[in-house]
Amino acid sequence: MKSVLLKAPGRVAVEEVRVPEISPGDVLVEMKMCGLCGTDIEKLRGEYTASTPTLGHEPVGIVCKVGAGVKRVVVGDRIFAHHHVPCSTCYFCKKGSETMCLDYRKTNLDPSGFAEYFRIPAINVTRGAVLKLPDNVSFDEGIFIEPMACCVRGLRKIGVSKGDSIFIAGAGPIGLTFLQLSFLMGVSGTYVSDLSPLRRRRAKTLGASAILNPRKDTVASEVKKSTEGRGVDVAVVASASPEALVNALDSVRKGGRVLLFGLPAVGAQLAYDLSELVNREIDIISSNAATEIDTNRALKYMKDKKIDVSSLLTHKFTLDQFDMAVGIVEKGEAVKVSIIP
Repeated sequence: MKSVLLKAPGRVAVEEVRVPEISPGDVLVEMKMCGLCGTDIEKLRGEYTASTPTLGHEPVGIVCKVGAGVKRVVVGDRIFAHHHVPCSTCYFCKKGSETMCLDYRKTNLDPSGFAEYFRIPAINVTRGAVLKLPDNVSFDEGIFIEPMACCVRGLRKIGVSKGDSIFIAGAGPIGLTFLQLSFLMGVSGTYVSDLSPLRRRRAKTLGASAILNPRKDTVASEVKKSTEGRGVDVAVVASASPEALVNALDSVRKGGRVLLFGLPAVGAQLAYDLSELVNREIDIISSNAATEIDTNRALKYMKDKKIDVSSLLTHKFTLDQFDMAVGIVEKGEAVKVSIIP
């Protein structure tokens, strides 16, 4: 079978490898589609070191073999597989920091979400990381379960209330998912910035109150003009750019909250007057990844058609076209890219 493998920072290869053998408790899945995430790009560049360098963590497919003892799924089920799972019993899990669990980042799919077939380890299966897709949720939608779950967790941590105004720095698939989730929470004003014309147009189509180009607009000034000079209640940084974080800090009101979601490259520095954080009493909260509580919530939103994710999928590439897919993402010429066999 074919699989995309990370050979070294900056170098991937599509190789013929053996179909994984399964042990008791494991599940083998025929991949039908897997989303290409910004984290995958960071792993390719050697800029992401939080977990093992396995690519592809937004896969959906069809169960084709189950190991002894598996009861959650059967052959033929359409499923989404979450790559990481916490133990739920350690200090971090009990304190509500499940994604900081030492087990969390040790768990993963084998050999890659970008493979014709992949194995879900028994530990992932038993801990609820395999979700059956309802009949009304397509594979196109299913690849958004993990990224939407991360957004759900982030908004839960930052605390968005009805009537809040929100600024979102970055209108990629994550930023646009944050935008749609914020509508569900009853926000009063939504301000979105992005360098990509395609992504700005998509944000406008989805109903953002104002669309900004950080290359041309003075973002914070424009946001404040629309909020009676105050700034927004909540700002979400859905970009890895340090400049996006500065724009978010400058756009939030006194006593406001900033969600740091986009993962900066290792070694990234921030040019900001830290006294402003105290003088303006700004809260900064970071959020990384998601748990099965969040993946199930995301799937329910999709099942109930609360969120339009399929419209965010703009490109599909085969495994053999993986380099081309990466290039499209790096150029900002796509919203969401998926890989198919």
